[in-house]
Amino acid sequence: MAVPKRRTSKQRKRKRRTHYKADASSLQPCPRCGDPRRPHRVCTSCGYYGDREVIPVEEY
Repeated sequence: MAVPKRRTSKQRKRKRRTHYKADASSLQPCPRCGDPRRPHRVCTSCGYYGDREVIPVEEY
């Protein structure tokens, strides 16, 4: 069975893990109000999902 001859240094370990990062979430304009929102989610500014109101939002 293979056993490492030397300990893996922090630098080598971190260099190997530079590609382990989260992707930026995609945003689409809301068809009702035009504000950016995540796809397949309720719009946080107007409260609509598609053409029906899911969350009532107060107007200021």
